[in-house]
Amino acid sequence: MPIVTVQQGPRDVELKRDLVARITDAFVDAYQIPAETVQVWIHEVPTDSWGAAGKLIADK
Repeated sequence: MPIVTVQQGPRDVELKRDLVARITDAFVDAYQIPAETVQVWIHEVPTDSWGAAGKLIADK
């Protein structure tokens, strides 16, 4: 069973639904497996707990 972990900043629930569906479809197409075997875990990181290029994302 594939498990896909997505780490990202907060997103709207509708966008996450679409992302999960698209990732699942990609695995179903690529591996010829049932959708029920694909798990997608979304780990949302608050912008004040994530940095890039020496700055918090919240400060950009």
